[in-house]
Amino acid sequence: MNVLSLFDGMSCLQIALEKAGIKVDKYFASEIDKYAMKVTQSNYPNTIQVGNVEFVTKEMINNKIHLLAGGSPCQGFSFAGKQLNFEDPRSKLFFEFVRLKRELKPKYFFLENVRMKKEYQDIISFYLGCQPVVINSSLVSAQNRVRLYWTNIPGIEQPTDKGILLKDIIIPDLDFSEYVYPKEKTIHKLFNTNPSNKGMNGCVYGVNGKSPTLTTNKGEGIKILVVPEATKKGFTEVNYEEGVDLTFINSKTRRGRLMKYKSNCLTASSFDYYWFNNNILRKLTPIECERLQTVPDNYTNFVSNSQRYKMLGNGWTVDVIAHIFKGITDQIKTEVEKQKCA
Repeated sequence: MNVLSLFDGMSCLQIALEKAGIKVDKYFASEIDKYAMKVTQSNYPNTIQVGNVEFVTKEMINNKIHLLAGGSPCQGFSFAGKQLNFEDPRSKLFFEFVRLKRELKPKYFFLENVRMKKEYQDIISFYLGCQPVVINSSLVSAQNRVRLYWTNIPGIEQPTDKGILLKDIIIPDLDFSEYVYPKEKTIHKLFNTNPSNKGMNGCVYGVNGKSPTLTTNKGEGIKILVVPEATKKGFTEVNYEEGVDLTFINSKTRRGRLMKYKSNCLTASSFDYYWFNNNILRKLTPIECERLQTVPDNYTNFVSNSQRYKMLGNGWTVDVIAHIFKGITDQIKTEVEKQKCA
């Protein structure tokens, strides 16, 4: 099978194809981020990089493409963004996917994107000739990540829930010194006084801004981490072996900070997700974020941590894609059986 991956990123598609047992003869990747390309070439050195999608042509590929896949930039569609839709130059790149689909006429196509307004979704569905399948990565990983998948791959069903929790992907007993919540920061000025009279069990985090510790009135040690939240109660309580979203900690509109069972969705722009245990509050490591995306441990370990976090936020949940690609392997098996019987 020959594959053309648009907006290839760190090539999660190749990991998914491998997991699905699909043999790839030639893999063409369109990507412009040098860090993502470095990770791709380090893991899959036979990848053929073809550059900016706007300049990719049928003549350049010069091969029959069996699978055209991609996750076009989503910043113009996301509910977390400004929702400029097709006026956003990044989201206009979707039409490059449409162009190459028309020119190359692949047997299979596959497009991933974020949840968006129905009117935007309908435009994509019109051009691709199908409705999207909605799948939450939480079924196969420890991350809540709802995505839309447009494809002509047959037989797609919802994945079986594997029951993976955030605590299951946490690495125990390592030196997390570089990931501990910065000593110079406090969770929020609101909690720089003893909040026991506010019904918070007498617990306060970082009252002097010097140490990431949480104490009780009686000095019994760390009990509960109290974090401000834009809810009627005004805060959330984080217990041992629970995660917390401290992205934009001073925001007065953020809610859903507690990550009790599943992580919030990784993003490309910024995320500060922490794990609370062993008397410390520390950021999820790049390996743990790889696990959230069901990417092999240390797959991205060829660039800086900041770049690793960014590309993981941009990436795909591999096991969701591998699940969808089972439709291809099943069809291949059926065709082989028909040939045997002919």
